Amino acid sequence: MSRLVKEPARARNQRVSNTRQRRQQHLLDVKVRSHIATHHRNKRILVVTSKVILSVLALASVVYGVRFGAKRLFFENPDYRLSRIEVRTDGTLQREQVLQAAELREGENIFSVNLARVHDQLQQLAQVDEVQVVRNMPGEINIQIVERKPVAWISSDKDVLDPFASEAAFLVDARGVLMKEKKLLPEYLGLPVIAGCGNEPLEPGKVVESFEVEAALELLRLSTRSFMQTRFQIREIDVSKGYCLIVTDKNYTRVTFGFDDLDSQLQRLEQFLVYSDDSERELETVNLLVQRNIPVTFTKSPTEIINETIDPEGEEPKILKATPVQPGTKPEVTPAATKRKATASEPKEPKIRRAVRVERGKKN
Repeated sequence: MSRLVKEPARARNQRVSNTRQRRQQHLLDVKVRSHIATHHRNKRILVVTSKVILSVLALASVVYGVRFGAKRLFFENPDYRLSRIEVRTDGTLQREQVLQAAELREGENIFSVNLARVHDQLQQLAQVDEVQVVRNMPGEINIQIVERKPVAWISSDKDVLDPFASEAAFLVDARGVLMKEKKLLPEYLGLPVIAGCGNEPLEPGKVVESFEVEAALELLRLSTRSFMQTRFQIREIDVSKGYCLIVTDKNYTRVTFGFDDLDSQLQRLEQFLVYSDDSERELETVNLLVQRNIPVTFTKSPTEIINETIDPEGEEPKILKATPVQPGTKPEVTPAATKRKATASEPKEPKIRRAVRVERGKKN
């Protein structure tokens, strides 16, 4: 008779599987979840890529449609053809010069004109100070130019007789920008001349950076005050010395200025001009480099000049010295001798004598 063996009772919290079984079950579970995650990720990437491609295609279609429509409605539309270019300027620039510099011509499409490019090209002209370009639909462009106002001539030569005819003379505005005008106006002839500027090359469109020229332009600006403009009109400014400005006005008065504190120097000059007007004497030279005991000379009055030139009381008669004539040489014939010779060769009239009675037997 078989004997039954009774197994001991199992603890309640004892696991059914062992450690090896549990590890194998975990590995299988990880493999299954990794495969599902990869599948979902690929699906999401495909969806996002499809959306991006569709968006790009839609955007490209919109852009192409807009460009095609703009081309047909605006750029190829004959109603928007540039038919008029209005150029207004306050100086000597010609219409042909402006259109050539801006590269504009009538007949092209108005939307194909780059206004910023036109503005930059016109601003590069030496005569242009400010420029404004406006597009007026459907076919007009307005260009308004404010030109630079020249305040003086400038030259590297020290003696400039005629700046109109000199190739080395340029016009300069208050900012120091050099200009070479093709059309010279009559009012340019009365502008002062800044001579002796040989420190840097002079080219149209270039800004003069010389310290002497800047001081000369500042002096021209300060001399436009009410009294100085009428009494002291600058004719020439010589900057060749390098340490001062030698200014000549319309009355040929030579005034020496320093580079610093030009305003106070003009005030001292104004006092001398008032004194010369009150004393009715004209200034000849003034040296404003000296602040005290300023050297000043006055021109001579017309009476003094005439007295020095001709003095009737002190004039002595001229004595002519006779020159001996050597034999064999002909003496020089002077107009007086010729006159005497002609007088001697004329026939003399016969003298008329009175008859006297003679008695007989006596000799006459």
